[in-house]
Amino acid sequence: MALGTTAENLARVQQLLSADWRLLVGGELIGAPDGRTFEVTSPLDESTIAAVPDADEELVNDAVARAEAAFPAWRDRDVLERADLVRTLADIAEANIDDLALLDAVDGGAPVSVMSGDVRMAAGLCRYFAGLALEMKGFTLPSEDMRFTMRQPFGVVAKIIPFNHPILFAISKIAAPLVAGNCVILKPAEATPMSALHLARLIQDLFPPGVFQIVVGNGPTVPRALVRHPAITRIGFTGSEPTGRSIQQDAAQTGVKKVTLELGGKNALIAYPDADPDKVAQGAIQGMNFTWSGQSCGSTSRLLVHESIADAVVAEMTRRLKGHVLGSPLDPDNDQGPLVNREQYEKVLRYLASAKEDGAVVVTGGRRPQGLDTGYYVEPTVLDHVDATSAVATEEIFGPVLSIIRWTDNDDPVAIHNSVRYGLTGSIYTNNIQQAMRTAKQLETGYVWINDSSRHFLGMPFGGFKASGLGREESIDELLSYTQEKSINIKL
Repeated sequence: MALGTTAENLARVQQLLSADWRLLVGGELIGAPDGRTFEVTSPLDESTIAAVPDADEELVNDAVARAEAAFPAWRDRDVLERADLVRTLADIAEANIDDLALLDAVDGGAPVSVMSGDVRMAAGLCRYFAGLALEMKGFTLPSEDMRFTMRQPFGVVAKIIPFNHPILFAISKIAAPLVAGNCVILKPAEATPMSALHLARLIQDLFPPGVFQIVVGNGPTVPRALVRHPAITRIGFTGSEPTGRSIQQDAAQTGVKKVTLELGGKNALIAYPDADPDKVAQGAIQGMNFTWSGQSCGSTSRLLVHESIADAVVAEMTRRLKGHVLGSPLDPDNDQGPLVNREQYEKVLRYLASAKEDGAVVVTGGRRPQGLDTGYYVEPTVLDHVDATSAVATEEIFGPVLSIIRWTDNDDPVAIHNSVRYGLTGSIYTNNIQQAMRTAKQLETGYVWINDSSRHFLGMPFGGFKASGLGREESIDELLSYTQEKSINIKL
């Protein structure tokens, strides 16, 4: 189907939500033990939209056993055949793009048009990693004998994903480990499991039983069981820093495991005095990811702008945001929907109250939109004259809140940028390429834009410094990270 009107999309969502929701374990769609379920609510109107299986440790153990059984044949399968199946996964996702996007919109809150883009990006990443299949190479040393290396998969991989990009992560995060020859168990976020569980039905028969499985549970039981299982030695997690640190601790309790973490960010855009104020304003709005209500780890939620252009930048941002439309995420014409749940909504409001107490000036937004009396909506908010050391400027809010920090010739914007514990992304606006490159080298971040923001590019490694995580994704580095290197030495 093609995205229709709000009413048409609502009718389709209701059809989709009427399904009997199941987990994917060992190639079968199953319920949880004893029929246990938990409720999923929609941020649109706070209503319950589905009851989904609530897995437990016993079910996790069963899934791991099935993955272990499936692993030898999957490991030994021709790498190009594995890649072809991952390409087919991309085809299936694109063939069902609207249904997957609608489910993400109704349980996550981002506009359906934005979620459609997530499906396309996921499909692109699948095809990218499938195309890299033959790049999992070893090397040979010159010798009278034979000395060479080869790459082999780990075995069973656990992938634990967050709520902000449900279907993008559910698909793209499994592509590299599957191409590499691992079996994967995916654990979606309990707040937004619907698109992943729908995907389970779509691809139930795509991979051999046990190669790819989906389990979800309410609370920490399921992810902790995955992390602590001794047979799982490779873990990939995307989410908050506290949870990432907890995963490191739990993983170490039961074995020596390789863990990659893509965690939070308190990213900044630095605007130098020679930058075009209009372009800075556009980059700041784009970088803040207001279309996801700011719920993105890569959002540039701090704007460090030189005082000489600050007023012009603020005026242009205000002008641009006047056309920003909030409303139902099922309406493809809306720019922004609600936050994912009440917890996030109340957290954002607390930060806004704190910022005002600290003297920040609300330029625009800062409240629930008029006319939207239900749902977890917060207007895109721009705070000016923010103290660089305040909570709103140093802690990850994960909401539609952009803090403007004005700096003068007596300040060091790089020092302000690097003063927070996170180091995921950074953005620099200047017409001086020497200044841009010098600043880029000094930023304690893993991903930098110059005169741009927010966009990702296939093949460019994405990941953070400091508390923003370990490892790199969206590049060949991610594929190779799901292999182990083995050295073989033959005496001739």
